[in-house]
Amino acid sequence: MASSERGIAVVTGASTGIGRATALDLAANGFEVFAGVRRKADGEALEEDAPENLTPLIIDVTKPATIARAKTAIARKAGSDGVSALVNNAGIAIAGPLEFLPLDDFRRQIEVNLTGHLAITQALLPQLRKAQGRIVNITSIGGLVSTPFNGPYHAAKWGLEALTDALRVELQPWGIDVIAIEPGSVATEIWDRGLDRAKEMREAMPPAAEDLYESAFAAAFELTEKTRDAGIPPEKAAKVIRKALTSPRPKTRYLVGRDARGAVAAKRVLSDRAWDRMITRMAKVPKRDSALG
Repeated sequence: MASSERGIAVVTGASTGIGRATALDLAANGFEVFAGVRRKADGEALEEDAPENLTPLIIDVTKPATIARAKTAIARKAGSDGVSALVNNAGIAIAGPLEFLPLDDFRRQIEVNLTGHLAITQALLPQLRKAQGRIVNITSIGGLVSTPFNGPYHAAKWGLEALTDALRVELQPWGIDVIAIEPGSVATEIWDRGLDRAKEMREAMPPAAEDLYESAFAAAFELTEKTRDAGIPPEKAAKVIRKALTSPRPKTRYLVGRDARGAVAAKRVLSDRAWDRMITRMAKVPKRDSALG
């Protein structure tokens, strides 16, 4: 049976970044936490900084066998009390011009950042129903506005926004709130991993890609590095997630960070064409006349 003050919380993608900060924050504030990691070493590293009420679990949201084993372990601990919170956070970032993006990379992005969240949600819904628990989906400002060369990431995050809205209505008969957390830039390892992967993809692309997008590639890398360096600490996002899980009347979505709020405000007042012009300047996408030669 669950014995913690606030019940059981499950956090995916807890090896680093927002997931790690959230798992530690929830454990420090009364939850019995199951922290999903993909490697045993990541779990051991997390345990070094965690209180006794945090248990790492191997959860790869793209591998049904790991989800099934985690479901069994969580149900055994939860008993009749069920699960109070599920934080769907696991994610990767794949970037590149859509014209040349390998479709397997696009599929991988959707599988991790969208399909995998539904898979773990389906597995844990019987336990969430017992506790009238809450589901928090870590979407992104990238699920509300799109920028060039991040199309795969945006597609997954926009999809997760839609999934969140649909689940919120479908699950309301059982008192299960479904909430979107929409961070802007957060200082996590996903930026460095994404940059490394983007550079590998650039090297593997045909010469035509370099000819067409050379200036934009350099600008995209520079902009990503600046965004990464300006990111808020993941602990700030973790506090918002805890608020969403514990507030008596939670909002349906929480924007996190000044840049997220600014981007949404700009998108509301600008026309699509005006937004495109602004993003074109920022990303140094070739203008139409210069691209036509």
